[in-house]
Amino acid sequence: MRSAVPSSRAAGTVLVVFGLIATLASLLVPVYFFDGNRSAAVARSGWQDDGEGTWKTEYGPLTSLDREFLRTVRATGLWELPAGRSARERSDRRSVRIVGDHLVDGDTELDRRVIEAGRTLKVALPNKPTGTEQGYLDELKQAKGEQFDKVLVGHLRKHNGGVINLVALVRDQTQNSMVRSLATRVNSIVLDHLAVLEDTGLIDYDQIINKE
Repeated sequence: MRSAVPSSRAAGTVLVVFGLIATLASLLVPVYFFDGNRSAAVARSGWQDDGEGTWKTEYGPLTSLDREFLRTVRATGLWELPAGRSARERSDRRSVRIVGDHLVDGDTELDRRVIEAGRTLKVALPNKPTGTEQGYLDELKQAKGEQFDKVLVGHLRKHNGGVINLVALVRDQTQNSMVRSLATRVNSIVLDHLAVLEDTGLIDYDQIINKE
């Protein structure tokens, strides 16, 4: 009988310890995975710090991430608008012409909004496509028929996949109300673009996964 009491107490102590460990694990694991997902989102978005720190504005602090987002939205429109026009005019595939319609409509709106935001927040925006994006346009000029459709959809799907990662990061971190409003609209339009791109049936998912 004497040994039963210490054994019960020992068992109780072990259960308490295990309970504390389980509670601690349940608190730490979500944080681990959340931080890991955030780090992955940063890596996939490919954004770069301009080294100019955080600016004070009447709409809230404007970080280097916010400014990179504005530049990315503007740069995207500079190549997606001509690509969309080409899709409407050159493709024989109805689903690709629909992609063109959505690109022109969506990017026209976003271009207007990001130019307004850039002026208001005093962020210098690009006025011509980057070397990579100009390369996309040059490739489209050379492609014909079904090859044109595949090249167009492939580049757009890859690019918009990167943009949606950047948008998620901005919406998670920005404290600037103008940037947040733009990011919310960009999110809707990019998701729309991804949907019509997927409807073409021309996306090579294996290629996308291998490149990521």
